[in-house]
Amino acid sequence: MSLDPALKARFDELTGSSKVVLFMKGNRRMPQCGFSSRVVEILNGMLDEYETVNVLADADVRSGIKEYSDWPTIPQLYIGGEFVGGCDIVTVMAGNGELHQALGIELEEVETPEITVTEAAAKALAGALDGATEGLRFKIGDGYRYELTLGGKVFGDLEVQAGGVSFLMDRASAKRAPGTVIDFVKSAMGEGFQISNPNEPPKVEQITAPDLKQLLADRGDQVAFVDVRSQAEWQTARIEGARLLDGSTAAWLEGLDKAETVLVFHCHHGMRSQTEADRWIAKGFKQVLNLAGGIDAWSRQVDSAVPLY
Repeated sequence: MSLDPALKARFDELTGSSKVVLFMKGNRRMPQCGFSSRVVEILNGMLDEYETVNVLADADVRSGIKEYSDWPTIPQLYIGGEFVGGCDIVTVMAGNGELHQALGIELEEVETPEITVTEAAAKALAGALDGATEGLRFKIGDGYRYELTLGGKVFGDLEVQAGGVSFLMDRASAKRAPGTVIDFVKSAMGEGFQISNPNEPPKVEQITAPDLKQLLADRGDQVAFVDVRSQAEWQTARIEGARLLDGSTAAWLEGLDKAETVLVFHCHHGMRSQTEADRWIAKGFKQVLNLAGGIDAWSRQVDSAVPLY
């Protein structure tokens, strides 16, 4: 069955809308399958800008792109309007240098990073590598997700020596790695590798209701406590000391010291406040907390006088 001419024209327009176009499940910020996530990660390590098309948002696009390219799977990468391949092909091309050539990218000079491997981590890694036929790969992905895996050397890799351990790192990981410390720790929760990286951007931290109560008691003058719920919810139940997020509260927050102020957000159960907390950490605040479980947890764990609803 031939592709509908109108749909073909639509794909012609989409594939030609940018030099690099990726048809995927989800979008660049939030891939919704492992294969799409893998290709996004590869492209993010090479490009600042490229276009993505979410096939899950349109059934015609999801089925039609497979006929358009004569390729049965998603994701699909197009460069200069030409189909390149799916996840496996893109991964191989990234490994042998062909993808750089297709994108017209010259490998930039990347210094071999200095990282620290503690004695405990070196011992644990030596045990894990005993008898291994492949090298140890250390990856720092988007969002500073860390992976220690086995794998062979691929195009562009750097070899890093630390604590008697040899790592293979792709160039994007190497740029994120200087100053990283790899440790191996044991706790009541078990044992495992612990990685700290001074280059990692601040993240929103979760705080329990009892810990928030203690924080407000100890450092209340440094805490900006913000309620992101609706006015109606505010009238139903509220936590003493929290300010409802409105225009005046937002303006007040903008004027606070971004390094010293501790921002704490809460909503009913913790989901809306997480989204708002992410917004404010993106504005440059260094200490941003989200009340896990929201006002519901506060009522159940700290102050039963606050109504449940």
